[in-house]
Amino acid sequence: MRPMFVEMHLLQNFALSNLNRDDTGAPKSCVFGGTRRARISSQCLKRAVRTYVREQALVPSELLSYRTKWLQRELANRLAAGGVEAEQAGQVAARALELLEFRLKNGRTEYLLMVGEREIARIADLCREHAAALQGGDGGRKSKKEGDNLAGLFLKALDGGDAVDIALFGRMIATHPEKNVDAAVQMAHAFSTNAIANEFDFYSAVDDLQQQDDDEGAGAGMLGTVLYNSSCYYRYANVDLRQLLTNLGGDPDRALTAVRAFLLGMVHAVPTGKRTNSAPQNPPALIMAVVREHGLWSLANAFVVPVSGARGNLMELSAKEMLAHWNQLSELYGQEGVQYAGLATYLSSDAIGASNAVGIAVEKRLADLVDRVLAEVQPALA
Repeated sequence: MRPMFVEMHLLQNFALSNLNRDDTGAPKSCVFGGTRRARISSQCLKRAVRTYVREQALVPSELLSYRTKWLQRELANRLAAGGVEAEQAGQVAARALELLEFRLKNGRTEYLLMVGEREIARIADLCREHAAALQGGDGGRKSKKEGDNLAGLFLKALDGGDAVDIALFGRMIATHPEKNVDAAVQMAHAFSTNAIANEFDFYSAVDDLQQQDDDEGAGAGMLGTVLYNSSCYYRYANVDLRQLLTNLGGDPDRALTAVRAFLLGMVHAVPTGKRTNSAPQNPPALIMAVVREHGLWSLANAFVVPVSGARGNLMELSAKEMLAHWNQLSELYGQEGVQYAGLATYLSSDAIGASNAVGIAVEKRLADLVDRVLAEVQPALA
């Protein structure tokens, strides 16, 4: 297929929250345009999307993957569920991973593996089929050539497993670089359109059974502080449809399913950091999608100068700056290669200047925007 990309631009304003923490427990941040901004890492966002896609069954579970060090335990459990004695199942699974050159320590591989559900199922089937050989039941008579052939069978099973999330986000297997999958998705770190200064939440916890004559008296049972901020995030990602189709073995239906799951996951997935303390259920105010053949544009530079909520509605002002920057890029570079550009928002179209945005269709609902994007990309994937 010819080159084609789907880009997503989102503005999402979160109330007081700490969605993605650094090693000190503080909300992650960065300096952009000379000012401190709140940040959510791309890794955190991708994890949230993967989790949302699985939880909402946007893709059948057999077409998804697991990222784990506990592959031996998973294989052993599947073997045991099929009637293999537990100790034997563990030995067979360990030997299978040894043939795959995955070192085990305390039952875990030395690094996280991204393994498709179908890959795990095939490896488990091979374990059952060759259980005697894997346990050494051949009396040591198996030749090196036969052992190599068995290793080759297991390695062949490690083929990506048609996993949609692996096709989208890629994987790296250090032991077998030929099994790496190049990601179809580029995901930027989300950062705040506004400058931020973290706030401290000082809290105390009451011991319900503490009495006044206890050693600690009538004071709090625990004291602590947690850092939070409130920020309007600009989020950007794109998916290379040609790479996605390649990763999925040329299956156009599966690729279309992957695009839909990616679009919905980008909109609805929320990182889980401190969520029970802050309930950060604030959906995006604006979702913009672009289908194009070349010339990818992040609109991050719309916010080199931070937007100030002191001048008005932070979300509306951020949207206005973003669309103004789109117009700047359109005027300078033109829109050659842009097949479709549209947005859906609950903000006032007049307030954000949507009617003046060059070449952008304003859709009434998110569902309309998603349907339009899928309609644009489907012929190219076929």
